[in-house]
Amino acid sequence: MESSKLSCAATCRCCLLLAFVTLTAPPRAIGEIGRAASKVGAARSWTIRRQPAQLVNGSPVVIEVVPPVRLTALSAKWLEHEVLFSYDAGTKAWYGIAGVSLETRPGTYILELKGTTSRLSEVTFSQNISVRAAKYPSIAVTVAKRFTEPSKEQLERIHQDKTVKQDAFQHTDPEREWSGNFKSPVDVPISDVFGTRRTFNGKVQSMHQGLDFAAPTGTHVSAVNSGTVLLAGPLYFEGNCVVLDHGQGLLTLYLHLSEIKVKQGERIERGQEIGLSGGTGRATGPHLHLAVRWQGVYLNPATLLTLKLP
Repeated sequence: MESSKLSCAATCRCCLLLAFVTLTAPPRAIGEIGRAASKVGAARSWTIRRQPAQLVNGSPVVIEVVPPVRLTALSAKWLEHEVLFSYDAGTKAWYGIAGVSLETRPGTYILELKGTTSRLSEVTFSQNISVRAAKYPSIAVTVAKRFTEPSKEQLERIHQDKTVKQDAFQHTDPEREWSGNFKSPVDVPISDVFGTRRTFNGKVQSMHQGLDFAAPTGTHVSAVNSGTVLLAGPLYFEGNCVVLDHGQGLLTLYLHLSEIKVKQGERIERGQEIGLSGGTGRATGPHLHLAVRWQGVYLNPATLLTLKLP
């Protein structure tokens, strides 16, 4: 988990389109966009929708798949990560969440789908997906010296926190817990965007891996979607922190809280209060830092909050 900080105001707007791609691949034929590698259903079409339509580094992506045959399981490989899918009976489609790290270079990357039928036959399909480079701002920030030049005792605390976070992140649920659209945790303006390059006290450089909201101390903070509390407690850089596990490798993190209202292991519904905003940890003032983490990769929360989901 990365530290979070408040900086100068910035406006974040995300305009997303729903990509609808229907791909038909004859047996043994390889197209520029996708490839069917199984005889089962190869003469029919795979329907793949993804949001957002244009991906950039730091972007989350929701993938909807309607295969040519009925499946009992579906998974995928994307940017060296496994994408976990769940079946939605209402839409008769499979849904998975994935993402592109900030370090991913512009280029074309293959999404490799693999499904299992009721007769245990394997069906596979691949699609090339383009990733573009996003433009992120740079700023300078001043914080207390103990956050850029910690003492020996403080370094020990930081090391202990790292162990706590690593242990928590190892106990995520592969099954989908989220349901429907992700909603903003607070109803206040955004004060800093995801991806900002920051220089602290003229020395320490970092990348802002979350979305900051200008929330005064005591503002009610709610869960962006349903999930389970993975971590709830104070950390050196993050201050009072809550981490929710939404399944399929997706986590949301709520930092700098003045008060925590939930406990580890508690099941949380979308919109449920999880704490009050504050300025604990490495923060220049009261605000809420919301972070989105997928399989160790931090993604743009503003994009996730705009997606239309079942």
